[in-house]
Amino acid sequence: MSDNPDAWSFARSRRTLIALSIPAALIGLLSGLLLWGIDQVAHLGTHLVWTSLPGLFGLDGDSPWWIFGVLTLTGALVGLTVWKMPGHGGQDSATVELIAPPQSIRAVPSIIVVILLTLIGGVSLGPESPIIAINTALAVWMVAKLWPAIPTPLTVILTAAGTIGALFGTPVAAALVFTGALAAGAGALWDKLFLPLVAATAGAATSILLGGGIGAVARIAPYTNPQLIDVVSAAVIACLGAAVALVGVFAFRALHPLLRRMPNPFVLSLAGGVILGALGALGGPLTLFKGLEQGAELISMAGTIGVSSLIVIVAIKLAALVVAASFGFRGGRIFPAIFLGIAFGLLANTLVPAIPLGLALASGVLGFTLAVARDGWIALFIAVAIVGDIGVLIVMCIAILPAWLVVARAPEMVIEDPSPSPAPAPAATTT
Repeated sequence: MSDNPDAWSFARSRRTLIALSIPAALIGLLSGLLLWGIDQVAHLGTHLVWTSLPGLFGLDGDSPWWIFGVLTLTGALVGLTVWKMPGHGGQDSATVELIAPPQSIRAVPSIIVVILLTLIGGVSLGPESPIIAINTALAVWMVAKLWPAIPTPLTVILTAAGTIGALFGTPVAAALVFTGALAAGAGALWDKLFLPLVAATAGAATSILLGGGIGAVARIAPYTNPQLIDVVSAAVIACLGAAVALVGVFAFRALHPLLRRMPNPFVLSLAGGVILGALGALGGPLTLFKGLEQGAELISMAGTIGVSSLIVIVAIKLAALVVAASFGFRGGRIFPAIFLGIAFGLLANTLVPAIPLGLALASGVLGFTLAVARDGWIALFIAVAIVGDIGVLIVMCIAILPAWLVVARAPEMVIEDPSPSPAPAPAATTT
């Protein structure tokens, strides 16, 4: 996301910043509420599909055949939605950054449908890109009606900040995401961050009050006795994790353009669903969904799960992420990267038990998130937040330096969309 001077020239005076705090807080509040609402529907749908329905047929929701069937059906429904529903499920998440230009209000229902299908169906993608797209489209439409003088680029920034704050349960995540994007150009950085932080704080507070946010995935013994060897271990784990993640990035960038030649989105996503179903049947329930709950379950198995099992889990989850991102599914890639980092860190700890578990997990998450998100600040934040231990921060700040050298010149996990954007909505509904 590039800096937009019009947005910031509009909000330079202290009086204006104070006045704009009201719509910024409202945008953050609504972003948090919409995220919570989608999460609740997804939770109910997941219980229905994976617990209630199998029980009615005397089946186990964890059985390979049920996993294969659900993911195949999910692929078919996603493809049908993208093909036939107005708005076509919004933009392909693989072709846009996390913070993208606003989409038409007309596309919102189809985006809601595809992200619910993705979350309920066990696809290895997170909610971040679609929920930001949904919130942005609604906020741009609402602000144009209530505060038409507010520039659209500013509304986009505030909505993204509010949603990111809600997703992670803290405004710090949004501040880190926007620091690099808003630092360029004229004006003080904190003048530019003021309104996004208002929105992010409102979104985070809403999320926390409603029980959201990522938080630490499991209780882990605190890292209290730093050793020089720990710095080496963390750097090696982070670099190797980033390198493994880049294998997926290169595979994605080779696969996605080939699949774009498929003439029908239904066929594309159906094929993706079949492959995801096969991968899920092979890897089991731990390799499904966005991965936070599965990451916590994996950590609880520390000491009881073998090296070969962890290697298989990493390989299948990475393959599932590449397939989901390449075959037309809508969703973000950060949450699956967190799971992959957890699994890789646990693998390192299993191979070398002398490496503290929390340090190994944080290092794995750092490497995978850095390679997939390509943002050092957010990688550092997530690595520390996942283990819930500020004690690992200093070591992570050192480990990220060689890890950044691994990913700095590598391609990103996003592909520029050569096709035109979906047709805009009628003039009466656009802003």
